[in-house]
Amino acid sequence: MARKETAADAANPGRLKQIALTYKMTRKADKKIGLVLAAVGIVTFGVFLAIGFLIGHPIYLGILGLFLALLATAIVFGRRAERAAFGQMEGQPGAAAAVLDNIGRGWVTTPAVAMNRSQDVVHRAVGKAGIVLVAEGNPNRVKSLLAAEKKKMNRIVADVPVHDVIVGTGEGQVPLKKVRTTMLKFPRVLTGPQVTATNDRLRAMGDLMSNMPLPKGPMPKGMKLPKGGPKAR
Repeated sequence: MARKETAADAANPGRLKQIALTYKMTRKADKKIGLVLAAVGIVTFGVFLAIGFLIGHPIYLGILGLFLALLATAIVFGRRAERAAFGQMEGQPGAAAAVLDNIGRGWVTTPAVAMNRSQDVVHRAVGKAGIVLVAEGNPNRVKSLLAAEKKKMNRIVADVPVHDVIVGTGEGQVPLKKVRTTMLKFPRVLTGPQVTATNDRLRAMGDLMSNMPLPKGPMPKGMKLPKGGPKAR
């Protein structure tokens, strides 16, 4: 028991430090974050406290309002931190790979399966929706990369659907912050064993760019995406 308490005590400062670091990084991109969080907390607590006085239970409603104020503040902070993180990542080489790496369980991602000299890149994710090719770079140049990669996928795994996503803000493109949501909306057509078999076939085939490292700095130092999970293995 003592060991568990010691471990918990040691973890708490780490969590607080991470929250503080995330707040500092968010504040660089969102100058009003402090005022917004304070307003959300005060208004939420004030509403419940006022209701408590009206019905004659200010203490009970005040305690409930305090907990809900903390919860509301945490939710707003998480969303604005996520927005700030995506804002700082937007347009940086390797940003899409960072998003794929945090997409969650059930997906196996492989960065930079195709790349040209201009550092336009195509990443690959395999899940129950099939194969998703995510391209980032010049829209005109990445189309040829995507076409070549799709032909390769259809030749090796012709029975698996292949989707493509071009990251960007132009027509027909998907903003970086919506890449994860877009991928999760694709219909699930494969079973778990089929996903494993598909990954095995692709791994056996090998990727032309598997040994090429991504450009450094896809995410601001110390910033982590608020949601998503580890890359599936």
